[in-house]
Parts: sequence; C-alpha cells; structure tokens
Amino acid sequence: MKTYRYPFFFRAIAVALLLLLGSVGASQAQSTPDSVDQLVQSAMQQLRIPGLQLAVVRHGQIVKLGNYGVANVQDSVPVTTQTRFFLNSITKAFVGVAVMQLVEAGKLDVGAPVGRYLPELPAAWHPVTVRQLLTHTSGLPDIMPEDALVTENNEKAAWAQVQTQPLDFAAGQKFAYNQTNYLLLGQLIDKLSGQPFAEFIHQRQFQVVGMPRTTSGDAHDVLLHGARGYTFTRYIDGQPRRGKEMRNLFEVFPPSLRAAAGMSSTAEEMARWLVALQQGKLLQPASLTTLWTAGRLNDGSERGFGGKLTGYALGWPTVTRPEHPAVAPVGGGRSAVFLYPKDDLAIVVLTNLQGASPERFIDALAACYLPDMRVADGFGLPPTLRALHRTLRQRGFANLEEEVKKARRKDAAYALPEDAVNAWGYSLVEQDKLTDALAVFRLNARLYPTSANTYDSLAETYAALGNKKLATQHYTRALALNPNNRTAAAYLKQP
Repeated sequence: MKTYRYPFFFRAIAVALLLLLGSVGASQAQSTPDSVDQLVQSAMQQLRIPGLQLAVVRHGQIVKLGNYGVANVQDSVPVTTQTRFFLNSITKAFVGVAVMQLVEAGKLDVGAPVGRYLPELPAAWHPVTVRQLLTHTSGLPDIMPEDALVTENNEKAAWAQVQTQPLDFAAGQKFAYNQTNYLLLGQLIDKLSGQPFAEFIHQRQFQVVGMPRTTSGDAHDVLLHGARGYTFTRYIDGQPRRGKEMRNLFEVFPPSLRAAAGMSSTAEEMARWLVALQQGKLLQPASLTTLWTAGRLNDGSERGFGGKLTGYALGWPTVTRPEHPAVAPVGGGRSAVFLYPKDDLAIVVLTNLQGASPERFIDALAACYLPDMRVADGFGLPPTLRALHRTLRQRGFANLEEEVKKARRKDAAYALPEDAVNAWGYSLVEQDKLTDALAVFRLNARLYPTSANTYDSLAETYAALGNKKLATQHYTRALALNPNNRTAAAYLKQP
C-alpha cells in the first residue's frame, strides 16, 4: 500500500486551487468571503460534486456557513442548512472523544491492554493496547478485508470468523486502517459506560453541544432532510474504475460497526461540536493533547493514510508539518473536517459524492483566512524540501538531481526522507505538474531502490502521462518488491 496516494482524477482540482492561491498574495491580509465561495464552486465543478455544505470556525465563532448544489439530484432538492450528510469514518473522531471521557472518569487507561477490559476476546488479541486500537496499529485482522460487505444479515458470522484469524502483524509494527479496531472500541464503551455507545455519545456529546440533527444510522433509516449519496466509481472485474456516469451510493453500517462509521450531521452542528470541544465543554484541555497526538510505531515513527494525512491519533488523522499543523477527520472519500489548533481555525466540508475527498482542497480554503498557506511555494513541505522546491521553481525540475548533489557536497548529512519526497511528488500532482512530479519520483526511486512504494508512485505517474511501457516496467518492479500490491497487479493484468 502506498504511503502517499492521490488518485489522478484529483488533478482537476489543481486548476481551482492555483486560481485561488494565485489571488491570495502575501501582502493581502485576508480574502473576502467571496473567495471561499469561488473556490468551493470551482471545486464542485471540477470534481462534479452534486451538493456541498461548508462551515468555517474562526476564534471560537462560526464565521461562515455555505450551502451549495443539490442534496438530491433526482428531485433537484437543494442543499440547505438543515441538510444532513453521512459522516462515514468521521464518526471515529466522536469515538475518540468518548474514550477520553471515560479516561477522565477513571474508567479507562488508553495504554492498557484491551484484554483487561474485554477478557472474552481471543488470547492473541489481549496484549493490544486501547491506544493501538484507536491509532490503527493493532495488527488485528480486519472484519472488512478489502472492503468486504458486512451487513445486519451477516455481522454476527463476520465477527465469529474474524476472531479465528491470526494477527496480521505484531502490534505497533505497522499502520493498517482496520474496522475491527473500532468495533472493539464500541464494545469497550458499551461495557465501561453501562449503555450502548451510540446512546453514550448522544448523551455526552450531542445533547451537551446541542446537535439535534446529528444521528446514528445508515441508508435503511429514514433520515429527514438527508442528502442522497452518489459516486462516479464502478467496479469492473473487482477493480474500481472512475466513469462518466453518476451512480447512486447505498451506504450500510451494521449496528456493531457504527462506532467506525454511522453518523449523519450538518456542517453547522459539526462546527458547533468543534467549538465546544476546544472550549472545554466535552473534555479537559490536557485530554485534547492526548486526543490529538499521533500514535507511534515501535520504531518511533508516525504513520497515517498518507498525502496530507501523515499520522493517526485517537480517532483523528493528523497533518504533522512545521506550519499550520492540523487534526483532520475524514470520511468516505466525501467529507472532511480540518481543525488548525495553532491558528484557531476549523473548516468543515460535507459532500454527497464519494470521491470528492475535500481534504485535498481544504488547505486552500484555509488560505483564505491564513494567506501564507501557499501550495505553489511548497507549503506543508519540511524546510529542506521547501527550500529545494523554491530553487527548482526558478531553475526547473530537470535540475533536481544536480541540486541534491550540490547540497550533499556542502553537507554530508543532507538527507531526504522517502515519505517526505513522495508527499512532495504528489503535491506536484495536485498542481497538475506531472513532469515535475516525475522528476521527484525518479529521484526517490534512486534514493530508495528497495522500496516498492517509490516504484509504484513512479509507475502511476508514467501511466497518467500515457507512457504504458515505463508504467509497466515500474509496476513490475513494485510488484516484485511487494507481491501484495494490488494496484500494480491490476495494472499489469490490463491488455
């Protein structure tokens, strides 16, 4: 699995990003609200998002609410402030808060083995800590491997089956996003709170904040003012393909897995929840530090989804970077919440399109309020890469290896971490600068010739540029280094 992966249909958003960011100059104190609307509407047009809801929180106040497009394409129902959107895995952030509420009550220790609280689990699972469940570093087998469908009809059988499986890896060895983790956290909350986790969260969070439109359920439930879900993805021979035709999306979250995904809400209520969280109405300030600290692997490193999402804390993906770090719950490839603690800013974007992945453009929205967040200047890159990025913007990326050699002659300790270089390459992909990205991925493959990930990224870029020969060559190398690389295997099966 790639550490940083940006599907190439997101390239289109770069146009909107660069148009906006080009207008946000360093001398400009703050963009007008119209700039936010412009960016949102451009993103919706480029990514074909039917409906979107926006909320912006600044200095503890909701400063902007926006409703765009349609909640229901078939009946032309517009998005309004009352429209509810599925949150998908953003639900996990609420679970993280619930866990910390139990910690504050003295009922739970996140560093303790889960076997202390759930002794009925398989013996091999007992040493896994609660924190490792929250941060997806448990190594437990996934109840939904390769997105297998689990419903009300088969959830008991799926739960019985997953308990017979061996660990995927030793706890703390890797990051692997896994729904079993949150199923267990739901069980943990049930037991320690003395009530079903959905009721505990409703009572201790929704009622405290005032969130009457935030509920738990799935597509089987009648959801008043609920947005319909859509996708452009269809599966051909088991492989996802993005097509031209919009399709209905039917989302099912069986009760046992609703701690992983199963909530619906509005942008305004999500914004209200963020304000309450930061103002100490749900947790003490010290608990927020724990909640938002990314988990670490046994080797001390952070791991997360990749791309902007570099780590994973207690139900909250994190964006670890020198400037404007963020915590950023995302859900279903359709909705995202970015909270910038140091900047006292939060942005909520909810959509009804699977594949919209607004985490790709939320930083651009934030740039309307924090003008120094400029993608074109290498924003979000580590200082070493940012300096290199700026030099190459002037000299051209064809001079990348020459600049690296020059830097190494000056400083023998000069190093370029693999993950950071890969992220740099995909930031260029976002800006539709594929040739420049290719230079970065080539460098990474030379620096790390035994990494399957570097060849995978290189192959993907060649494929996007239409060079099937070199894409095949590098996917073959990636598959040889990692036989479990499904993307490479799928590409090589194509005629």
